[in-house]
Amino acid sequence: MLLYLANFLAHFQSAFNVFNYLTLRMILGALTALLLCLWLGPPMIRRLVERQIGQAVRDDGPQSHLSKAGTPTMGGAMILMAIAISTLLWGDLDNHYVWVVLVVTLGFGAIGWVDDYRKVVEKNPRGLPARWKYFWQSAIGLAAAGVLYATATTPVETSLIVPLFKDIVLPLGIFYLVLTYLVIVGSSNAVNLTDGLDGLAIMPTVMVAMGLSVFAYASGNAVFAEYLHIPMIQGAGELGVFCGTIAGAGLGFLWFNTYPAQVFMGDVGALALGAALGVVAVIVRQEIVLFIMGGVFVMETVSVILQVGSYKLTGRRIFRMAPLHHHFELKGWPEPRVIVRFWIITVVLVLLGLATLKIR
Repeated sequence: MLLYLANFLAHFQSAFNVFNYLTLRMILGALTALLLCLWLGPPMIRRLVERQIGQAVRDDGPQSHLSKAGTPTMGGAMILMAIAISTLLWGDLDNHYVWVVLVVTLGFGAIGWVDDYRKVVEKNPRGLPARWKYFWQSAIGLAAAGVLYATATTPVETSLIVPLFKDIVLPLGIFYLVLTYLVIVGSSNAVNLTDGLDGLAIMPTVMVAMGLSVFAYASGNAVFAEYLHIPMIQGAGELGVFCGTIAGAGLGFLWFNTYPAQVFMGDVGALALGAALGVVAVIVRQEIVLFIMGGVFVMETVSVILQVGSYKLTGRRIFRMAPLHHHFELKGWPEPRVIVRFWIITVVLVLLGLATLKIR
């Protein structure tokens, strides 16, 4: 939106051409989202407290969590507002990728909002029934996959890129739809499973978004893409602005979500942010890199799958409790130690993901 205004004003004053620089708009998008979250946070938290929209805590989990009961939740709404407003302000609204990522993010946020509302406002412990949750997730994921497949202009946009090997490009054809669906829906639910401790999910989300912003910027630049031997995706650079807003909004939310949390993001935030990371990775053709950088999300998801599978098949549990962060809590790790160590792991994994840009 502001890009249109800057381009208009550039006819009268050439200094406004500076806003055409993608890196500047990435920074401004991040700062705008950060400031919006810091501004929206206090009144939103007060409103949630007044309406008694508080988190319910299971009594079979770590005993330290019982004190969290009643902490305001659904704070992810402030993240989505900051992301949407900042992207609309600083992004190129003629770019269809911008609209795809926004619609997917807000769509998954709406699913999470309904689930949270039923749980904490209507006091329905089931929330949105699982079959309906996955139905709507699947509908949005497949719709996004269909749009991206239909608008692809080069074969590489629907091919699987294998990191570390510059010459391995696997055409997916119609299976692109399946992969895109799995990445978006899987990433959404993986972040949601990770969101169990104060700041545990949001900081890895910020770091992964920052890593993906580098891939988006390089993929949208013909010179960098050729030099780094990554696919050149026309228009993908604008996703750097979107990733910047995720990082900014995430840091703004962390201001209130850091231990001990004043507010939780709820499904409205976790489902949306996971889907956002997934759709960005799909567009820049870095699904495998997302798997690497989001290793904490992967570990949390795999721990749940293994726990459920083992219990159903053998009647035994592999972990003291799943997802994995609860296992370490029950082993005696203080919550801040679990959180910070998972952050450290994410830093290392994001750096490994970024290293694949050059090691080919």
